[in-house]
Amino acid sequence: MKNKMYSFSIVFVCLFIIGLSLPCFGQQTKPQHLRYELFEHKLFVVHNSSTNKTDSMAYRLLFPKNYDSTKKYPLVLFLHGAGERGDSSLTVKHIGAWALQEKNRENYECFVLVPQCEKKNKWVEVDWSADAHNQPKKMSKYMNLTVELLEELETELPIDSTKVYLTGLSMGGYGAWDLAARFPQKFAALVPICGGADEKTAHSLATMPTWVFHGALDRTVKPQRSRNMVKAIQKTGNKDIHYTEYPTVRHGSWKPAYEDEAMWKWLFDCTIGK
Repeated sequence: MKNKMYSFSIVFVCLFIIGLSLPCFGQQTKPQHLRYELFEHKLFVVHNSSTNKTDSMAYRLLFPKNYDSTKKYPLVLFLHGAGERGDSSLTVKHIGAWALQEKNRENYECFVLVPQCEKKNKWVEVDWSADAHNQPKKMSKYMNLTVELLEELETELPIDSTKVYLTGLSMGGYGAWDLAARFPQKFAALVPICGGADEKTAHSLATMPTWVFHGALDRTVKPQRSRNMVKAIQKTGNKDIHYTEYPTVRHGSWKPAYEDEAMWKWLFDCTIGK
């Protein structure tokens, strides 16, 4: 009887301690409510007088916390993936998971620009399943609009032109690689995730701080696309090229990549001319 009572007491005490710890555990892991409505929904319209045609592109823009128009701020340009195409708030869900965290709003006061590529369009007109591709001679419609939008915002908003950062995932990873190679002087750093690039453009990124991410089990975009481009950039002598490959991750490598605090600290330390 004593042995039974002793065993029961131990079990009861253990359960009691676990019960006390559960509320604390719940508080620590409870996800923060993210205010996606802070991304302002806007429309960029361009009229070409020579052709008398008008093009437009929806975009989302997050202003820095405690915004002060007399100060200059970094800007993060994010190119979304194929699953987020169209004029929808879904375009900001992945970058928003980082940008809307209160600690990141405090630590990294910046603009976050999210142009929206329409359905049935691509940032770069290439085959995502291919082992390699040649960079198209011309930019796609929505990439052109993105460049024009960025140039306009730089004249209207207090953006620090030495701290404009480019990132994208999947389809947007292809876009980030392509845009950085075409305009290396525009961006202070590049973070392409599970995308691919024309390895012959590596020379354009010889001095571009770059951190690449991919999942080793990715069947949508082969990890060799990132591996090969990283090797090509390393051959140019670039000393600030980093590659993180997650051994157990498939296509969703953006989640751990955007949760990597070391990457964000590195990114915001990058400045053109530094």
